[in-house]
Amino acid sequence: MTPSQIRDLLDAYNLRPSKALGQHFLADPNTAQRIVRLSGVVAGTRVVEVGPGVGSLTVALLDAGVHVCAIELDKHVLPVLESVTAGRDIEIVNADAMTVDWHSVLGGGSWVMVANLPYNIATPLLMRAFEDAPMIERYLVMVQREVGERLAAVVGDPGYGAVSVRIAWRASARVVGRVPATVFIPPPKVESALVELERWFEPPVMVRDEARMRALVEAGFATRRKMLRRTLAGLVTPEQFAAAGIDPAARAETLSLADWARLSDAR
Repeated sequence: MTPSQIRDLLDAYNLRPSKALGQHFLADPNTAQRIVRLSGVVAGTRVVEVGPGVGSLTVALLDAGVHVCAIELDKHVLPVLESVTAGRDIEIVNADAMTVDWHSVLGGGSWVMVANLPYNIATPLLMRAFEDAPMIERYLVMVQREVGERLAAVVGDPGYGAVSVRIAWRASARVVGRVPATVFIPPPKVESALVELERWFEPPVMVRDEARMRALVEAGFATRRKMLRRTLAGLVTPEQFAAAGIDPAARAETLSLADWARLSDAR
C-alpha cells in the first residue's frame, strides 16, 4: 500500500501508530514485493507474519498466493487489517507473539516467517521462535540494521556477540538487503535490514549441555573486552581451558561457535 492509502486508512479508523508497540507501518509497495520475493515463498506456502499492523506486507504476501497466519497484538488495528484482507486466505490471531502457544496456533507442518518485526522485541522473539516453534523452518525478517548485523555476524565482524553465537547454533543467517527509513509511516530514526535465517535440522556442532554453553557465552560477552579467565571465573577451570585448546587470555569475540562448544564440553 502507498503512503496516501495508509494515511487514509489511519484517518478513517481514527488511528495513530503506537510508540509503545514500536509501530512503523511499511508504506511502499515495491519494498513489500521485494520482501516477498526475497523470502522465496510460492503459492501454497504457509506464512506466519508477526505484527502485520495495517496489512501492507500482508497484502503483498496474499497476492503471492500464500496462506497467512497473522499474529497481531494491537486490537485497535485489527479492523483495518480485516478490511484490507477480507475474503483472502488469512487467519488473524489477536495475541502477543512473545507468549503465544506456537503449537496451538500453527500446528505441525512447515512454515515460513515473513515479517516486519517490532524493533523492541525482534531478538527475543526470534530466539523464542527458534526454541519453541520448530515448525517455522525459514525466516525473512526486517529488523533494525544493527540488530540484523548482530544476528548474522561471525568472528571478526564488529557486531559479533552472544546473540550471533546463539543464532549460529540454531540457523544459518545472512543480511540480504537494507531498507531506508523513508518507506515507513512514521519513519524510524534508524535504517532497517532484511535478514534471512534457515533453521538447521541438526546443529552444526554438538554439545552435551546447551544451557551450559549458553551460560558461558552470555558470561563471556557480558564484559567482552576482558580476558576469558576473568569473565568465566568460577565457570571454567584452567584444566578445562587446556582440554578445549582455548587460551584463557583470549576474549569472547575471538571464539567461534565450535570453540564455545569445545569449551562447554571440556571436562
